[in-house]
Amino acid sequence: MKNKRLLLLLKICMFTGMGLITLGLYFHLFNDTIETMGIRGILISAACVAVGMILSIPTKMVLTFILVNREIKHDLKVKQLRSKRQRTKA
Repeated sequence: MKNKRLLLLLKICMFTGMGLITLGLYFHLFNDTIETMGIRGILISAACVAVGMILSIPTKMVLTFILVNREIKHDLKVKQLRSKRQRTKA
């Protein structure tokens, strides 16, 4: 799997997780139907938050991939500038 596809997949998981967390919070705080369901309603809202937190775990991996790619690009630019300076001195 290419890096771009993997990054896209991780971002989709991440945003889906954040959406589920938000949905669970909405259920828990603002939805009267969930409140009238009693324990089952609490379990539904808690399940949304739990699954959302599991799906949002790739956030750390996405940020790591982005930061590593930036560092690699920066290192390449620094090496190119150093080689250009050495060529001009010689």
